Amino acid sequence: MTDIDPAAAPLVLRAVTLTLPSAAGPVEILKGVDLTVERGERVAVVGPSGSGKSSLIAVAAGLEKPTGGGVSLFGEDIGPLSEDGRAKLRRGHVSLVFQSFHLLPNMTAEENVSAPLEIAGRPGAAALARDWLDRVGLSGRLTHYPHQLSGGEQQRVALARALAISPSLLFADEPTGNLDGANAVAVADLMFDLVAMTGAAMVMVTHDPALAARADRTVTMDNGRIAA
Repeated sequence: MTDIDPAAAPLVLRAVTLTLPSAAGPVEILKGVDLTVERGERVAVVGPSGSGKSSLIAVAAGLEKPTGGGVSLFGEDIGPLSEDGRAKLRRGHVSLVFQSFHLLPNMTAEENVSAPLEIAGRPGAAALARDWLDRVGLSGRLTHYPHQLSGGEQQRVALARALAISPSLLFADEPTGNLDGANAVAVADLMFDLVAMTGAAMVMVTHDPALAARADRTVTMDNGRIAA
């Protein structure tokens, strides 16, 4: 696990551009995005489909290299880092939650949560995984596989997995997008409560105005730019 500067802003984007190839030629996805997320701040990213919200998350988390501009995580410019270097910087400090859960199908709920803890070198990974599954109300589902869990339960496992490492920065891409109304509210309540408890900063993409309103700040994307 790489050391980070605890005083630095978790995320800084400076004039970030992203251009991707297509059959019709290069497509500009991000067009000069500037964004700073402070420690403990919860930022909602909203905007119409195709406005660049998920691409912003991918670039900010170091999953996709920007075409231009700069991205800093905890004060470190990730531009010169290799894919492995970016992964090492994220490890133990950055977590992601996706709309489609992304649980490993051949692992139980407990194993899904304990695996990243073990990778991050955390002692007592299994006990910590059980503790976090209890926090999300799934102490009775430890040995269940993803296919044996409802959508809401799978997203609770994903939340436990993301937050068990005590990240300094959480990226959430449409975290309630695959859930029905009741489950969406329950998962949102849980996510905000747990993020507040850990003190993590959060960047959340959502199409739900009620969910966005719970953030400290809302950023509106339009046509690859921050419009408001």
